[in-house]
Amino acid sequence: MLQDSEIGATPSGDPFGHPPQSKYEKLISMAKEVRPATTVVANPCDENSLRGASAAAELGIIVPILVGPVGKITAVAKQHGIDIARYELVDAPHSEAAAAKAVELIRQSRGELLMKGSLHTDELMREVTAGTTGLRTARRISHVFIMDVPTHSETLFITDAAINIFPDLEAKRDIVQNAIDLFTHGGLGTPRVAILSAVETVTPKIPSTIEAAALCKMAERGQITGGILDGPLAFDNAVSPQAAEIKGIKSAVAGRAQILVVPDLEAGNMLAKNLTFLAKADAAGIVLGARVPIILTSRADSVRSRMASCAVAVLYADARRKTAALAAA
Repeated sequence: MLQDSEIGATPSGDPFGHPPQSKYEKLISMAKEVRPATTVVANPCDENSLRGASAAAELGIIVPILVGPVGKITAVAKQHGIDIARYELVDAPHSEAAAAKAVELIRQSRGELLMKGSLHTDELMREVTAGTTGLRTARRISHVFIMDVPTHSETLFITDAAINIFPDLEAKRDIVQNAIDLFTHGGLGTPRVAILSAVETVTPKIPSTIEAAALCKMAERGQITGGILDGPLAFDNAVSPQAAEIKGIKSAVAGRAQILVVPDLEAGNMLAKNLTFLAKADAAGIVLGARVPIILTSRADSVRSRMASCAVAVLYADARRKTAALAAA
């Protein structure tokens, strides 16, 4: 699992100076149309994390519960002019205690979402994955980047580039299903899912091509549901219609993929960073497979990326809420 500084988001302040794109704004607008989700924020003790939670609350998409050293949180709020008077504060002496308390509040059904503040990713995930006190489910926990690439027409979901280092086939099944569920529950329709490798043909010399083919067969047999899968596909013929045409690949996914499933964390993290630093993309991030969605962003993320992460998580939480209501009816 990567440290939060390694996840690969651009620093706040947008050093590239590119104008805002519409993709994140669309997600945020959709989230404003549903009921705000109570969100437990672990250790929001710097300007970016506190302002991100506050901005999302001001837009009406979350209701934050701020967990951490109350004196430090209020000092940061005062220093940077952030109004937190309306938000519930829960005291915890330091970041590790804040992570433990935040997870405890989720277990007590106090919140629908968990949000990382200014603490290390491993501090929070250690509490999330704890055997008896954490938030594990039967599903493998995985991370999804929601990438807003200025030169690409659609939002790209990339998974898993932050949690699972070398996932096996069983783990990849959960990684794919988590991403599909996020896409569909977010109200974005039925996703086209590309299982990436270095080539688009199955060869025993590249094990990821065999796993890609197996995942597609699993989807055919109902072991993965809700998406249209194809693979193996190389990155170019997954996102470029021209590249797919040149290679003679005919499928519903080739050239038009919306979810990119990478072979391993190394490949995924390099892909996400290339898009961020060379294509000037923004990267929001969500962790799935736990009891609740986890808004997992880098401490250097911009407020805009944090808000996009909140928006996707809120849409997912709203869908889960409606599903639970239907089941109880």
